[in-house]
Amino acid sequence: MEGKFITLEGLDGSGKTTVLEKLMEALDEQQKHRVIVTREPGGNQISEKIRQLLLDANSLKMDSRTEALLYAAARRQHLVENVLPALAAGKIVFCDRYVDSSVAYQGAGRQLGETTIAELNQFATAGLQADLTLYFDLPPQIGLQRISHYRQNQINRLDQEKMDFYQRVRASYLRLVAEEPKRVVKIDATTTLTRVIEQARKTLKEHLPELLS
Repeated sequence: MEGKFITLEGLDGSGKTTVLEKLMEALDEQQKHRVIVTREPGGNQISEKIRQLLLDANSLKMDSRTEALLYAAARRQHLVENVLPALAAGKIVFCDRYVDSSVAYQGAGRQLGETTIAELNQFATAGLQADLTLYFDLPPQIGLQRISHYRQNQINRLDQEKMDFYQRVRASYLRLVAEEPKRVVKIDATTTLTRVIEQARKTLKEHLPELLS
């Protein structure tokens, strides 16, 4: 049985993690055994430790290239331990963030170069690409407002950047949508949660009709 790799992308505050939870609740009972849900950075002991370091609000002195390398390292370990074995077993893997996040955040946001970061992650992933990517789009100011309202006690290092940083990140994601329309599907995340879930569900059902009941 062929495995499938589905990723979710977007600025923090876009609701992608909440939508993923709701999609998992809607899975067909007979298909639930085929599904693995994971996240980046994270998913296993080593990658979760790297995640803690990356998101630590006290790690403000972290160099941009160090950040990019740590994300790539966490991603490699996550693939080896979690994603690749699941795909080999015919599982459907849903991952909250993947390479596109690094290209957008470190490549465009940190201005390290989108091509440079893509090449770094080409090495880290050995070229493994998602079969489908759901990109939850919204203006950064809306995302930051949501974060300040719903996550007042969970502000991490990346939540403290200036507006132009997030604008570069969003622009990078939108370029990705234009460049890879067959893989990356844009979902309007400015509307209600119910509507966002409906959009994501419709897209998923078009690509994996057997998965949702």
